[in-house]
Amino acid sequence: MTKKTYNKLVRDNIPDIIEKSGREVDFITITDLNEKLTLLNNKLVEEVQEYNTTKNTEELVDILEVVYTILSLKDISFDTFEKLRTDKKLEKGGFDKGYFLVSVKGE
Repeated sequence: MTKKTYNKLVRDNIPDIIEKSGREVDFITITDLNEKLTLLNNKLVEEVQEYNTTKNTEELVDILEVVYTILSLKDISFDTFEKLRTDKKLEKGGFDKGYFLVSVKGE
């Protein structure tokens, strides 16, 4: 029987899903806040890379799930986060117009 090593953070139900499929799973529960945040930051990069490769909407869902978990661990409510987002959009705009900054003279 072959064994594949992952060493990565996974969604909460993944170990059960693997076991129910008849495979053996080895996992640990990360309880240290700083370690969990580090792993979530790595997961965020992983999910963004996957989205860049696949352009699959499911990867955007994963990105948001990671962001929501990070917010929760940092005790930032979704309402607070959304206000920060909308305030920044009002001040600096969104990305809707597709502006690509080439250069700025005088810097």
